[in-house]
Amino acid sequence: MALSPRLDIRQGQGLVITPQLQQAIKLLQLSNIELEAFVEAELERNPLLQRDDSDREVERDGEPDRAVENLGMESVSDASANREMDAPGDDVSPGERATGDGEGFSAEHAGGQIDWSRAGGGGSFEGDDNFEGALNRPETLAEHLNGQLLLAGLSSADEAIAAILIDAVDAAGYLRADLWEIAERLGCGFDRVEAVLKVVQGFEPCGVAARDVRECLELQLRDANRYDPAIAALLDNLDLLARRDLAALRKICGVDDEDLREMIAEVRGLTPRPGAAFHSDPPQTLVPDVHVREGLGGMWHVELNTDTLPRVLVDQRYHARVSKGARSDQEKTFVSDSFASANWLVKSLDQRAKTILKVASEIVRQQDGFLAYGVEHLRPLNLKTVADAIGMHESTVSRVTSNKYVSTPRGVFELKFFFTSAIQSSEGGEAHSAASVRHKIKGLVDAEKTEGDVHSDDRIVEILKAAGVDIARRTVAKYREAMRIPSSVERRRLIKETA
Repeated sequence: MALSPRLDIRQGQGLVITPQLQQAIKLLQLSNIELEAFVEAELERNPLLQRDDSDREVERDGEPDRAVENLGMESVSDASANREMDAPGDDVSPGERATGDGEGFSAEHAGGQIDWSRAGGGGSFEGDDNFEGALNRPETLAEHLNGQLLLAGLSSADEAIAAILIDAVDAAGYLRADLWEIAERLGCGFDRVEAVLKVVQGFEPCGVAARDVRECLELQLRDANRYDPAIAALLDNLDLLARRDLAALRKICGVDDEDLREMIAEVRGLTPRPGAAFHSDPPQTLVPDVHVREGLGGMWHVELNTDTLPRVLVDQRYHARVSKGARSDQEKTFVSDSFASANWLVKSLDQRAKTILKVASEIVRQQDGFLAYGVEHLRPLNLKTVADAIGMHESTVSRVTSNKYVSTPRGVFELKFFFTSAIQSSEGGEAHSAASVRHKIKGLVDAEKTEGDVHSDDRIVEILKAAGVDIARRTVAKYREAMRIPSSVERRRLIKETA
């Protein structure tokens, strides 16, 4: 049989991951803070994108019997429709206002004028209030240590080593860097870096720049001239102190009961976080992406938090202007690509909002018992159950629930909180969630008041099985350890000592 070239036409289906699709997938898993940063970068890059700062009242249907899944969806659709309309006169970009009719396309026209009214005030000393605020700002731990470094009288090389060590001290006052790595990076000996560290550890607050808790406590005891072999042995066995194994500590330290009590009191009087007294950057406020509130008739209303949704639109009028003024192929390609990218971003943001609302509504429908009655009524739930219910893939649900938070009458939770493993019922009924079982175990331990009330893991298994929870002893032990609950022997010892 002779071989010869031949052309065939075949029809098939396949999924092509385009850059636009990759962007849409990426937007799904971004948190609201990351999304805001991404949109800000797109606004700076794309001259056809415009921030929609108009105050739009979201219209909602007031019927109390509406389904949870449908509530709030109309507002998302309305927002999408508004974005596809031409920009009103007040929303025309600054670049369009700055140019007159008939002017050709240029880089200046594409970028528009800079709106300095939106510039942040960080680092500016304009005005008396800002200047006074900068002077009155609380001192940070790094500033406090660097101030002492200037008075330490070190050589320039040792001062540079000390500055790097101070930069590696975290907000709690602990050194979070490897001395060997610093020595190799700076091209000096390990002994020299360690010697400079000893100098930094002599700074205030006492115990700063320690590499672990034991070293932190040792530095404070040495400063108070209270460090001796007995208390050194105590610091070497802090795990026994945590377990309240006083008999073993007495034997290791070689002291009697009275001396041991005094040593324990000294250790408890020390500061395990020497840097906590200093100012640090405030933590970012957690802003929920979805609000859940109880309505009439026991219905749960799910609404998107519009404050976390970036409002952007495509400036159609500006696009028409610059399209007419484009002369070269490069300019036309830039306008075309910018227009396509802007449209795709607006549609992706709209689809992201709809998907979050759809997933959150299904989670609320599945976990309405938790919202109404508490954690004991948290049902077992996995990604597949939600994905099948809303007709999406599990990976999509996983991306949507990452870094997304919901505000409920019981507090603010990450959406992944509602996905719990199932524990079968001993009576063949509905399965129990792992979170509700952990709550039951904690309740049994909290109810222990005397030595006779303390339950062993086997006894907890019997109690839970009587309540309809089929669970193994090793699972009880795993949940107890995860909640940092001591064993029954340690709990009995603790109750005896505190009695």
